[in-house]
This record gives sequence, C-alpha cells and structure tokens, in this order.
Amino acid sequence: MAEELSPTRERRQGGITLLLAIVAVMWGAEIVDTIANHRLDQYGIEPRDSDGLSGIIAAPFLHAGFGHLVGNTIPLLALGFLIALGGAVRVVAVTVIVALVSGVGTWIIGPDNTNHIGASGVVFGYATYLLSRGLFNRNLIEIGLGVAIGALFGGALLAGLEPQEGISWQGHLFGAVGGIVAARMLAPKSEDEPSRIPS
Repeated sequence: MAEELSPTRERRQGGITLLLAIVAVMWGAEIVDTIANHRLDQYGIEPRDSDGLSGIIAAPFLHAGFGHLVGNTIPLLALGFLIALGGAVRVVAVTVIVALVSGVGTWIIGPDNTNHIGASGVVFGYATYLLSRGLFNRNLIEIGLGVAIGALFGGALLAGLEPQEGISWQGHLFGAVGGIVAARMLAPKSEDEPSRIPS
C-alpha cells in the first residue's frame, strides 16, 4: 500500500523538485551553449540596450563555462534547499522577485558594452532572503538560520559586492537587494495574518 504524503511533506518535495528542475535547465543550457560554441551567451543582460532586456529572464540560466556554472550551482542548491522547504510556490516567488530586481538593476547601472550572465545574482538574493526573512516574519528560528548563513556566507557575500573586472558586482548587489525585497513582500503583515505564500 502506497504511503500517503502529508500536505507539508508534499509541499517540501514540490519545492525541492522545482529547485532541481531549475538547476537542470541551467546545466542543459550550458551543454547546448558549449555545443553551439557559446552562442547562447549573447542573450545575457546588455545594460540600457533594448535587446538586452530579454537577458533579465535568460541570464540566470546562462554561464561562462562549466567552472562558472559549478561555482553557482553549489550555493544555489544549498541556499535554495532551505527556501524549497517552503514549497514550490515559495521557490517561484523568491526566484522571480530576486531575478527581476537583479536583472533590472544590472540593466540600469551596468557599464556600457557589457554582457551579464550567470545565476550569482539569484544566489545573492537567496542568501539575503534567508538572512532577512526572520526579521520580517519575527521568527526566532528563521533569525537563527539567518545568523548561521551570515556566518557561513557573509565573507563571500561582501567580497562579491566589491567591484572587480569581469565580475558582475551589479548583479550581485541587486540580487542581494532583491532577496530583502522578497523577504519583505512575502512576510505576513501582522502576527495574526498568515504569510502571503505558504511557508
């Protein structure tokens, strides 16, 4: 007889499955991009160029080689797993908010004649979402988790915000802003009101 999943367990499994699907699309895109001699990379974010607006959606799935992809995959899975425990809807909401804020911010302030690709903006957003959501939710467990994430990833987060040649610190910065925006938008308005997205 098949075991019936509880709503909470089913929701968690849905979140984890969606996260794995996002990562699978990134890896599939990089395989295709490698076969196509990196032609997909042209669809990244090109600041203040109308053609570069499509990169706001495409850029998180495109990477400058497998080393870049691995460097983003590991923290994306680690941080994304904690978000995925809230279910697929939570993963979608946080990812969309972070990717939009990161992408639009990069498109506005990125240097001319540059092309920004990679999921690091989403990684930074996931990190700051987890760092800040406990403050907005007034949840001691989530605050403790945020402190632990700050201890583990704080140095890398700060280093990633330092302007460096060939690194999209703009994507990192606005991804981090997007994580805080997501935590605020998805938090309950008051202690009596449930969260807007199932947690």
